[in-house]
Amino acid sequence: MTYAPRQTRYDDMPYRRCGRSGLLLPAISLGLWHNFGHDTAHETKRAICRRAFDHGITHFDLANNYGPPPGSAEEAFAEILRTDFHGLRDQLIISSKAGYRMWDGPYGEMGSRKYLVASCDQSLKRLGLDYVDIFYSHRFDPDTPLEETMMALDQIVRSGRALYVGLSSYNSRRTREAHAILASLGTPCLIHQPSYSILNRWVETEGLKETLAELGIGSIAFTPLAQGILTKKYLNGIPESSRAAQGKSLDPATITPRALASVRQLNALAEARGQTLAQMALAWVLRDGGITTALIGASSPDQVTDCAGAVGNLEFTAEELAKIDSISEEKDINLWAKSSSD
Repeated sequence: MTYAPRQTRYDDMPYRRCGRSGLLLPAISLGLWHNFGHDTAHETKRAICRRAFDHGITHFDLANNYGPPPGSAEEAFAEILRTDFHGLRDQLIISSKAGYRMWDGPYGEMGSRKYLVASCDQSLKRLGLDYVDIFYSHRFDPDTPLEETMMALDQIVRSGRALYVGLSSYNSRRTREAHAILASLGTPCLIHQPSYSILNRWVETEGLKETLAELGIGSIAFTPLAQGILTKKYLNGIPESSRAAQGKSLDPATITPRALASVRQLNALAEARGQTLAQMALAWVLRDGGITTALIGASSPDQVTDCAGAVGNLEFTAEELAKIDSISEEKDINLWAKSSSD
């Protein structure tokens, strides 16, 4: 059956200006890091993307190495663009990134111009697109001059491969340096993608949120649900179908009895607010306008619907915020700490 997007899809989703740019992003974006490789049925991927768009989620976030295997998420999304989203390209924001290991040899990762330009070309080929809306430096490379990495991003925009550029997991100091280089080249830094959640607050303690506000750079928080910890999934331990059980990206040692006790208390607070735990966790990330959009992952359409419902209540009382702070004492779940500390 041919997909027909929901007519009222734009009615409930807030769209926020990305920094000082003209671009508006939905408060909730969909990331294709997990569940879009060969280990997931294509019909499930289609259903997830359809449900996202029906809820006004117009931003789909990829990277060259998403899968597994690397590259397969972009290939899967290309098929969805060709079928379900045919004719809708101008209503979508599509992003990709490069920085992590993608192919063998010395030119298959990090921040060289050689790698970034070649990787962008490969991503466009897999996606079947002439351009992506946003192309990111996926991580800071301490061994490549920052000028080279930023000049590669500038080249990618000037050549028409991308409309905007962004950074991911750069700390405040490196973000300022990158912003200055890009500004001198005439290609502004549109957006920064840091990890951020109730349990991972490095963007606050390191001062990145203030830096982004000062520089006029938008932001998209990834892992706002702490890879599923801040959902109902782990309330009773580690289920067999979870990332922690499958060894994908979440260390099961992170799911300590203390962490589970905190999550259960957070869940009780969410219920008192009339939200699911996932909805409250997303609302918390979006609460003060310092984050433009929260990037979710999903293994089913119903998870998308649940997360999209977060926008129904983004307000917190001072008492609720204080309660969340007192409950979530463990705030060190940051798998990307090395990149953001260089």
